[in-house]
Amino acid sequence: MNKGELRTHFKELLNRSDCTDALADTFISQSITRLERNLRIPAMEKTHTYTISSSTTELTIPVDFLEIIGLHHGNTNLSRLSLAKFIEAEAGNENGTPKFFCRQVDKFSIYPYPTSGSAILTYYASLPALVADSDTNSLTAVASDMIVYGALVYAADYFLDERGQLFEGKFQQGVGEIQSYAHDDEISGTVQAIQPTATYIE
Repeated sequence: MNKGELRTHFKELLNRSDCTDALADTFISQSITRLERNLRIPAMEKTHTYTISSSTTELTIPVDFLEIIGLHHGNTNLSRLSLAKFIEAEAGNENGTPKFFCRQVDKFSIYPYPTSGSAILTYYASLPALVADSDTNSLTAVASDMIVYGALVYAADYFLDERGQLFEGKFQQGVGEIQSYAHDDEISGTVQAIQPTATYIE
């Protein structure tokens, strides 16, 4: 569904003559923000590539960043440290392939300091705003019903509508279903293989 279709469906289910289009759009926007806080599904995944130079010690976090999935430099996956542990490690002042990172405000600090190559951040991203009625995003494609029911929850609070609990139940059911599908997708299928718990070198 696009934004216009979401609004139309929302207003049909709400079935109130005193809900303006502007109010409906506000409720839909609030619902999408709530879903961004609760869902972690493939449709929200994104990557960002950083070009490394000799002066690179930190990476600016993208403005649409919600939660990190992984960060790697070349074939090396970086391990996350607490700020205190990172500061201790950073005292070595070494250059080389980075092994560790930590978040400091709006940046990821990395160590050792790389001098070349690329770092790739994989993360869950917030969604592009719906502005025009024809606008869509990845969440409107896979979770339009959850957007509508989430909007109905906010509308019920606004209008003191007794159906709020019913709308919340539908919303929570949808969130649980799509999150479950996302989890199942990660651990099923023919490409999955059991990894050994230990490796023995002869």
